[in-house]
Amino acid sequence: MRRLFWLAMGITIGALIVRKISRAAEKLTPSGMAAGIGQGLSDLAESIGDFAADVRTAMSERETQLRESTGLDGSAGGVQRQSPPQQ
Repeated sequence: MRRLFWLAMGITIGALIVRKISRAAEKLTPSGMAAGIGQGLSDLAESIGDFAADVRTAMSERETQLRESTGLDGSAGGVQRQSPPQQ
């Protein structure tokens, strides 16, 4: 019974090792490397797009803050347009 257990254990471990080695060898083939590089570039492009969206959002918020603080948004009471006097 023990021999059968250890035989099954050895076969299972051997199969797992062969599968892992096969996956690693597939990654080292030209097509595997191209797929890895393609996925990496796709992830990079997505990250750059997210960063650009964050920058645009922050820029818009900051512009709004600056317009409010300088009165360029029309809400400041200091400068008001008056119509010319009628004669």
